[in-house]
Amino acid sequence: MYYARLNHNPDKARIATRLLALKDKLAADVPQKCASMTLLATWNIREFDAPSYGMRTDEPLFYIAEIISHFDLIAVQEVREDLGALYKVLAILGRDNWDYIVSDVSEGTPGNRERMAFIYDKRSVSFTRKAGEVVMPAIEVKEGRKTLRYDPATQLYRTPFMCSFRTGWSHLMLCTVHIMYGKDEPNNPKRVKEIRMIADLLAKRARSRKAPENMVLLGDFNIYNPEDSTMEALTAAGFEIDESLQSLPQSNISTKEKRFYDQIAIYPHKHRFEPSGRANVFDYYDVVYRPEDEAIYAAKMGDSYTTTSSGKPRKNKSLYYKTYWRTFQMSDHLPMWVQIKTDFSRDYLAEMQTG
Repeated sequence: MYYARLNHNPDKARIATRLLALKDKLAADVPQKCASMTLLATWNIREFDAPSYGMRTDEPLFYIAEIISHFDLIAVQEVREDLGALYKVLAILGRDNWDYIVSDVSEGTPGNRERMAFIYDKRSVSFTRKAGEVVMPAIEVKEGRKTLRYDPATQLYRTPFMCSFRTGWSHLMLCTVHIMYGKDEPNNPKRVKEIRMIADLLAKRARSRKAPENMVLLGDFNIYNPEDSTMEALTAAGFEIDESLQSLPQSNISTKEKRFYDQIAIYPHKHRFEPSGRANVFDYYDVVYRPEDEAIYAAKMGDSYTTTSSGKPRKNKSLYYKTYWRTFQMSDHLPMWVQIKTDFSRDYLAEMQTG
C-alpha cells in the first residue's frame, strides 16, 4: 500500500486514524491472506466514478483501496466510463503487485455506460489470458431437422464480463454481472429472464468442456430474497450457493427491507476448488463515514446538505448523509467474500501414494 499521496491531504490525521480503524476491523473480520487459501470477493462500488453527488475525493479512495487489499481477487460492478478513480486506487495498492482487467462500457440508457472489472493481487493470482464480454448466441429456428434461420438473441442490458485466472492449484473462470433492476418488485420478469439466460449459457459451457475450469458467477443479481424466482432462475441452471454464503446478512445498505442483491454462485464442478466454510459481507460503515461523523462532512456536502433540489430547506439532513452522499463516496453495497482452498498438494500426493 502506498500512502504518500495522503501526506498532502489537509485531513491526513483524521483519515490516517480511520485507516487504522479500518485495518483493525479487516483483521478481525476477514481471514489473513495465506498461500493455501484464496479470498474471492465481489463489490458493487456505486457509480465508480461519476459526478452524481460530486466526484469522489481522495479520502474514500484510500478506504476502498484498503478494503480491496485484504482480498486476492475481487469483481467490481458499476465501474463507469471515467477510469480515473480506478487508476488512483491501483496507485494506492501499488501497480507492482496489483493489476486489473476492465470491460468496455455497456451502451444505451439501460446499460448506464457501466463497465465490469476484476482487480487482483499478482502475488497470489495470475490472469491466464482468456477474457471476453458474454454475448447471447443466436436462436436457431428449425422445422424438423432443417434450420430455417438464426434470430438474434436478446442481450443483457449490462454485458457480463468473463475472465480466467489461476490461483494456487485452482483454475477459475469468473463471470461478473450486474443484472437489471427494472421495476421495484421481487420477481420482475425481465430480471428473472436475464439471470436465467446467463446462468443457462454458462452452465451449458461448463458441462460441455472435457476439463472445465471452476465456473463462478458473481456480482449484483438484484435478488430480493433467496425464495424468489430470481434465485430459482440461478439455481435451476445448476449453480450452487455454498452453505457458508447462504446465511449472510444483506450486502445492500440503502433498502429498508432485507435484500440479497449480491451473490457468489459456483457451478458444481469443483476440481481443485473447495470453499473453506468462511464467508461474510464486510461492513466498513462501522469505522468510516459513521453516523456520528456527519458534522465533519457538512461542508463537503455543500448546499445539497441543507437544501433540496427544489430549493426548500432539507428536513432530514441525516438521511441525505447516510443514504445518499456517503454511499456515493463509498457505496450502497458492502463487499461479499468467500475463502476457498487452493492448495491441493497433499491431496495430489495422497492420490499418487494410493496408485
